[in-house]
Amino acid sequence: MRLTLPDTYKSQVQHIQKSPKFQRSPEGVWLPTAFPGYTVITPPGSEDGKNRGLYESLKHYQNRIAQTLGAEMFAPIPADSFHVTVADLIWNGAYLHAAESPGFDERLRDRVASSFRQSQPIGIGEAIRFQVVGLMVMARAIAVCLATVDSSGYERILKFRRSIYQNPDLIEIGIEQQYYFTPHITLGYFGKLPPDLDRAQLSQTFDQLNQDWLDNYPDNEFWIHQAEFRKFNNMAEYLREPDWATFQF
Repeated sequence: MRLTLPDTYKSQVQHIQKSPKFQRSPEGVWLPTAFPGYTVITPPGSEDGKNRGLYESLKHYQNRIAQTLGAEMFAPIPADSFHVTVADLIWNGAYLHAAESPGFDERLRDRVASSFRQSQPIGIGEAIRFQVVGLMVMARAIAVCLATVDSSGYERILKFRRSIYQNPDLIEIGIEQQYYFTPHITLGYFGKLPPDLDRAQLSQTFDQLNQDWLDNYPDNEFWIHQAEFRKFNNMAEYLREPDWATFQF
């Protein structure tokens, strides 16, 4: 897959930068910064019993990345918050502005629930199978990239996303698609980058880490079986109330 090729790493390392989503405490602990909003994701971490084995593997792999890059450069996210984003909704400045309108959160919850109900015909009781194909480097984050092995299931996810982004009641309150669906699980964010960073060497390091995943983690299946409407106050915790909308694929 193109996102996990050495040439992609060579290109991506030219653009990496420190993420503002985590800050290091005086004691050296990475802490999440305020970054509020709403999203539609798979059940996070320990709440997702169907993917527990893979999440355990990702936890070990995350430790390997942290040991390789060092505590200053890599801010790992809690394993309990690992997830796949099915549909971004609204976040940070856009959310804070929208939330100034009384009742915004309630309208958003109700209208997302309506989109979920409209999607019932594609909820056929079959989880959608993906495989973790390797390491993915983004401008401010490190993730693993997923590839579908079920084209009809992938199309069901795209239809589900369209039911959200093409819902006129959601468009009315400022919800719009800003990213294509690139399934991935974020493992952490870039911290402090040394001023003399050898980017060519770093791209080789990422290639080696990718090979480490391919060599040591053959059980790489991930199943998307459920999508949930969740609120976040930062990138380490995704919350929901019992009556908030969920969708079973």
